[in-house]
Amino acid sequence: MKTINILAFTVAAVLTTTGAFAQTNLTAETASPGGATHLSLAHMTEIAGTNGIANIQLAEGQTLTNSIQNVAEGKTDIAGTPFILPFLMSRGVGPYGSLGAEEGAELSSNLRMINPFTLGVFFLFAYDSKGIGGWDDLEGRKIYNGPPRGGALTNGRAMIQIVAGLQDGTGYQGMQTNWGQGATLISSGEPDAVVLPELFPSPRLTIPGAAGAMTIWSMPSETYESEAMQNYMKAPGSAPWTSDVASLEAIMGDGFTFVSEDDTFRAFATIGGNVVNKSMDDALVTELVTAYIASVEDLMAKAPYGETVGFDSPMQGMCGANPIQYHPAAAAAWRDAGYKLDDCAVAK
Repeated sequence: MKTINILAFTVAAVLTTTGAFAQTNLTAETASPGGATHLSLAHMTEIAGTNGIANIQLAEGQTLTNSIQNVAEGKTDIAGTPFILPFLMSRGVGPYGSLGAEEGAELSSNLRMINPFTLGVFFLFAYDSKGIGGWDDLEGRKIYNGPPRGGALTNGRAMIQIVAGLQDGTGYQGMQTNWGQGATLISSGEPDAVVLPELFPSPRLTIPGAAGAMTIWSMPSETYESEAMQNYMKAPGSAPWTSDVASLEAIMGDGFTFVSEDDTFRAFATIGGNVVNKSMDDALVTELVTAYIASVEDLMAKAPYGETVGFDSPMQGMCGANPIQYHPAAAAAWRDAGYKLDDCAVAK
């Protein structure tokens, strides 16, 4: 009878250990479907459930400005974010102005990174029928450069100013519309050219592209290497981005021509990741991130842009002015899987 009791206890202990988090319920917030921000956390939700790690209730289409504040305050467990938002929170400015510097810094210090992604890559594109010659042919043109306000518009304007030396309203006529109307505006032919953060592919490329051939321009290498652009790409939420042209041509297919002075496409990207509260249990973080890394190839295969958004690049956009650091357990999981993470990217 003693042997049976010991065996029963051992089996129960194993079941308890392997299913320690299966009954854990977590909440998560992400953007609307259609981009890397949503796909990353949707995938984590799926693998957490199928691996018996946790049940994640995922709220889609959220305002990420609010989502990361919810994580910082312990109201939500996981949220996606561009890195610029924790930076603004840490200073109590922009959308976090009501917090003030002290409270903003305190809240942002509660956030910890677990996995990365690229939200979008900024570049110039236009219908071939517009006769645009490239970055040096934008003066006096109508350029769709973002939504009516926000970081994408700021970055779009900055890129045009650094690359082409033109300012919105004087050197060219900027056009803005909400994201949901972007493909429609481009397809209308009203803008002469477009500078937006996109994925390869994205609806704002493929939908208008069905109506006519398009050309996509790399940033000139001289500009890419310039002090002004290198400094800009070091800002929180931005990072240099390159790809071989042949890979992009294979992804986009016929109807899209890529222009670069060599075989490399240069741009800058908006970088972000999923964050948790620093108090999240180490073992739970380890389980989540380990399962995520093990299935990252499956994640990449879920979308045509999957291999171009840095799902497996944990150092992108980290350190420097970016206040976000990895949860120590998440960092250990990435390092154990063979990925490089500098010490400056890991919280103590």
